[in-house]
Amino acid sequence: MKQITKITKKLLTAVLPVMFAVPLMASAPAAAQGKPPLKIGAILSATGGASYLGSAEMKTLQLYVEMLNKSGGVDGRKVELYAYDDETDAARANTFAKRLINNDQVHAIIGGSTTGSTMSVVPLVERAGIPLLSLAGGSVIIDPVKKFVFKTNHTEMEGVRKVYDHMLARGIKSIGIIAGTDAYGRATLDAAQKLAPEKGIKILREESFNPKDTDMTAQLIKLRQENGIQAVLNFSVGEPAVMVARGYKQLGIDLPHYGTHALASDSFIKLAGPAAEDMVMPNGAILVSDQLAANDPQRPVVQGYVKAYKEKFGETPSYFGGNAYDALMLIKSAVEKSGSVDPQKIRDGIEKNDPYTGITGAFRMSPTDHVGLTADTLKVVRVKNGKWVLLQ
Repeated sequence: MKQITKITKKLLTAVLPVMFAVPLMASAPAAAQGKPPLKIGAILSATGGASYLGSAEMKTLQLYVEMLNKSGGVDGRKVELYAYDDETDAARANTFAKRLINNDQVHAIIGGSTTGSTMSVVPLVERAGIPLLSLAGGSVIIDPVKKFVFKTNHTEMEGVRKVYDHMLARGIKSIGIIAGTDAYGRATLDAAQKLAPEKGIKILREESFNPKDTDMTAQLIKLRQENGIQAVLNFSVGEPAVMVARGYKQLGIDLPHYGTHALASDSFIKLAGPAAEDMVMPNGAILVSDQLAANDPQRPVVQGYVKAYKEKFGETPSYFGGNAYDALMLIKSAVEKSGSVDPQKIRDGIEKNDPYTGITGAFRMSPTDHVGLTADTLKVVRVKNGKWVLLQ
């Protein structure tokens, strides 16, 4: 692998380069050397508070750019990946986006890992006319539709919709919610509030916490004491989600405990331990790939990805790594269809993509829908004996 930038001492200790390219010219056929390269940028939270998202995303792009180049590139072009770690800092994401656009002159960008990082980049890519495929969950990223902005992660609205449908099928209509005051917590709570009347769900109590809080006992006790609550919906991510789960178990709350697809990784189970047991949440197919029906169209795609990732890194990829895979494949398809790396043509190809079944689900993007995923592409899973179990 050819390094094309200086690597800071800080990031060397994190074993993740600030930027790297994967040309692999020696491995690519001669045809790949005859056309200008496809330059793809990435801004991911490989370290920092959202590393549980960005680490697998970064590894996925490293792996599949290498694999693409070994097989001849994309449309006979070498793929060059310029990947930056924003350390879960929206301001850094903005700086790196400027570098990708002005210095690296990339044709498309994948990222950010979080809604905050993504939104800091949106004005820049819209002005520059560079397609951005976000891996974050916030509906604000694609609602309203922005010309050059897409995303490959289900919105928080679709995640909540899937949870509500599961609750209603089990006679649960009155709930309590605990949510962080961060961007994700606020956005997901807003989605839950908007969708509740449509679904016939009553939110009897809402409790909030600051993401830097270290104890949510008081909020959980209030939820436990609220008359009529049949289940609790947990809108938290990362370490706060682990603390909420532990507090839930320590207080002996026996109400069904629901999460969202923001917790869809093995790292959550590892960190929460027994506290994650019996939690129910929507999830991508990736964490239950061995439990998918034989005729599920995602099965061969997901299992192929899981196999390649495990062989390379010795671990199971997360739902979020799958989001990065899908973003890369959507760019690949757009370039192959147009035979061009012109950013406008890549944008058009993504928006008018042929039906594509990927790791995250079946994508059907259009001029009025820049995510193209619906709730029915999510699975519902339960944590049982420290493992993900497919419910539906």
